[in-house]
Amino acid sequence: MQVVFKIVRQDETRAPQIQSFALDVEPGNTILDCLNQIKWEQDGTLAYRKNCRNTICGSCAVRINGRSALACKENVGSEVARFAASAAIPEITLAPLGNMPVIKDLVVDMKDFWGNLKAIDPYVSTASRQVPEREFLQSPDDRAKLNQTGNCIMCGACYSDCNAREVNPRFVGPHALAKAYRLVADNRDGETEARLENYNYSTDGVWGCTRCYNCNSVCPMEVAPMDQIGKIKQEILVRKDGHESRSIRHRKTLIDLVKQGGWIDERQFGLRVVGNSFRDLAGLVSLAPLGLRMIGRGKFPGKFEPSQGQKQVRSLIDSIQAFEATSS
Repeated sequence: MQVVFKIVRQDETRAPQIQSFALDVEPGNTILDCLNQIKWEQDGTLAYRKNCRNTICGSCAVRINGRSALACKENVGSEVARFAASAAIPEITLAPLGNMPVIKDLVVDMKDFWGNLKAIDPYVSTASRQVPEREFLQSPDDRAKLNQTGNCIMCGACYSDCNAREVNPRFVGPHALAKAYRLVADNRDGETEARLENYNYSTDGVWGCTRCYNCNSVCPMEVAPMDQIGKIKQEILVRKDGHESRSIRHRKTLIDLVKQGGWIDERQFGLRVVGNSFRDLAGLVSLAPLGLRMIGRGKFPGKFEPSQGQKQVRSLIDSIQAFEATSS
């Protein structure tokens, strides 16, 4: 079958431009196979990363038709079926990973990616090991808690598609926080409390996640970074008072109000989260313009009506919280 590959090409000195390459390929050929064919037969200047060709090293991650993926894992047949099944000559677009500056063509500078990983201190602390010549053994159950996050191959796909990273350059990224949970869950580590304080910091840490689900959807190893971030948040919430920070108040108030009324009483939500239940005067003042506009337009709720099934909602939340407490 014939396929046209449209590759976004650029370097540090010129703007991106699209160059097309027509190939005769088999549906089972991987995208990396096709990149190799283009480089070896049509344009030797094409730049991209590769290494193992077996979905192990993570080197060949690129954006394929708008989503980040491993070029050695995705094949032509599935891409054509997904995006260009009805086209006379199907096209596949390849672009460099997002949220990282481009060095050349499909090769990006991953300096910040690795720097953010380093920022979460991704090493097991052995300070609690009193006998250095002896192994620190784990039970099979304790080791099993680390399996999912241990599968991360640092390909950068989640970082590339992260909306939070795109709008907040200080956000460390889903890759780093997924690794962070591995350390929180590791019973050999002696720095759990200090780590949670670090990961709790402003929107640079776990509270910067917007829960867009992009990282989970593109991860080739099913690490589910957003789920791991959620687990860190839960560990923080268990340890923190409800007035600790706006991020923590937001989460705890949301749950409390839904338990009370089945849905959110927006009048209380703003006062408790932004105004910290009348403890934060600056926050209260910041709510005034919005409140006045809502009143002026007749959109300020005069009373709150609980939703139908309020008791069932509360029961479900209580059951989930009890289950999580038992599991932990």
